[in-house]
Amino acid sequence: MVVAKEKMMSYEEIRQKRVEENKKRMEALNLPQLSTLLHTPSFKPSPRKQMKPRTAEKQLVVVRRSSRVANKPAPVYQEVLVDKVMIPRRVSKHRDLSNRVYASDEARAEALEKAEKLESGLDPHFPVFIKSMLQSHVTGGFWLGLPVHFCKTNLPKRDEVMTLVDEEGHEYPTIYLAKKTGLSGGWKGFAVAHGLVDGDAIVFQLLQRTTFKVYIIRVKGSEQMM
Repeated sequence: MVVAKEKMMSYEEIRQKRVEENKKRMEALNLPQLSTLLHTPSFKPSPRKQMKPRTAEKQLVVVRRSSRVANKPAPVYQEVLVDKVMIPRRVSKHRDLSNRVYASDEARAEALEKAEKLESGLDPHFPVFIKSMLQSHVTGGFWLGLPVHFCKTNLPKRDEVMTLVDEEGHEYPTIYLAKKTGLSGGWKGFAVAHGLVDGDAIVFQLLQRTTFKVYIIRVKGSEQMM
């Protein structure tokens, strides 16, 4: 029993001796002080600064004015009515159609009959058609529509200059519009030059691809007006 106690004491002494030795070694290496420094914060956080809101600084500034107008009173602005600029439209001249002469049905039929008789005596190798004049052909629009079948069969497929040759051999160039199958520019000059009126019958004989021989059969009563 005594021996066991002595052994226990000797063990305690040995352990205590080791603890003392370790403590001395730590002190020699300055480890306790380093451990304390590691657990202690090295800096203190600075208190957050309160930001002051920015305020725009307002100053009264003298506006520089030209010396030429410095002594003059300030201008007064007021609403002023401004006339609207208008581009003048082209005003077409009004056609006086009060002197139009309309052919009677009997006179028109008589002129057509004479035209057919003239046609029968022409060379059959040249295509022919007859056109009875209306007011739109000889006054106002001056547009002469031609028979569609005749145009599709005998005339050019595109716009061309067609020459009209009257019975005296005078030539009149006109514009043929293929899609509209009619005579436009130049036809007015021909109609006015020959004094065509409502009811006249015109025989068109195609001598060449773009050349018509034209025969005019006057409606009854128009001979006295010529």
